[in-house]
Amino acid sequence: MVIKTILKKLKASNGDPIQYQLDTDDGQVLLNDCIGKNLKIEFTGKIYCKSCGRLTKKSFAQGFCFPCFRDAPEAAPCIIRPELCRAHLGEGRDIEWEQHHHNQPHVVYLAISSAVKVGVTKDNNIPTRWIDQGASYAVTIAHTPNRYLAGAIEVELKNNFTDKTHWQKMLRNEVLDADGFQEAFNLAQTSLTGELRKHLRLNDTIFTGRYPVLQYPAKIVSFNPEKSPYIEGVLTGIKGQYLMFDATKVINIRKFEGYEVVITL
Repeated sequence: MVIKTILKKLKASNGDPIQYQLDTDDGQVLLNDCIGKNLKIEFTGKIYCKSCGRLTKKSFAQGFCFPCFRDAPEAAPCIIRPELCRAHLGEGRDIEWEQHHHNQPHVVYLAISSAVKVGVTKDNNIPTRWIDQGASYAVTIAHTPNRYLAGAIEVELKNNFTDKTHWQKMLRNEVLDADGFQEAFNLAQTSLTGELRKHLRLNDTIFTGRYPVLQYPAKIVSFNPEKSPYIEGVLTGIKGQYLMFDATKVINIRKFEGYEVVITL
C-alpha cells in the first residue's frame, strides 16, 4: 500500500498495549498492525502550515508557517509557558479561542518518562498528553479552573522537578518505577505555598503506559529529512510520538507535522 499524505501527530488511545493511528488523506492507518513489518516514509520536500494550510519553506514550532507562529493562538508563548496565559483576564491572541481552550479546567501532573517531571494540560487531555510524552507512569496532583493557575503551580514545582522529558532515555526505556512517586508527592506538598496549595489533589489513580514495542533501542539514530529524504526499515515499536525502525532509527512524527510524505506499507 502506498499513501501520499500530510503528516499529523499520531492519535493514541489507552489500552494494553496503547493503540496508535495515523490520520492520512486516505483514512486512518492502525500502526500497531504494522509493527514487525517493513515501513517506508519518504519526504517530498513540501511543507504545509498546520494552522492555515499554506505552503511554507520552513516549519516553526512543530508545524507552523512564520506568520502563524507569530500570530496564531495555538503558537502563543503560553503554550510552552502556561504561567504567561492571560485567558482568565479576557486577553490573548484570539480571545474566543483562549476562552474555549485555556480559560478551562486544567491539571498539573507528575509523569515518569525517564525521571519524574512536572507538566500542565487541560483536564480532558488525560491520558492522551501522557501517552504523547511516552510516560510509563503519570498522575494528576492538582486541579485548577484555568491555565494560568496551573502554570503558577508548575513554576513553583519546577524548583524541585524538571519540566522536560529526556527523550533518549524514554526511548531506551531507562525509567524510574512508580515507587518514585511517593517521595515526589511529599516534595510537591512541601513545595507549594499560599493559595496554590488548595488546588492540590494527591489521591488520583496512577496511570501506567504499556507501549507497543518489540525491542527498545540501545543506540538511537534520530532521523532528519533535511539530511536524508526517507526513513525505512522494520517498525519495531511506537512510544510517545516516536516510530522506531530496526530498534535503532527513530522519527518524531509530531516534529514533522505538515510535511508531505509518501508512506509505503
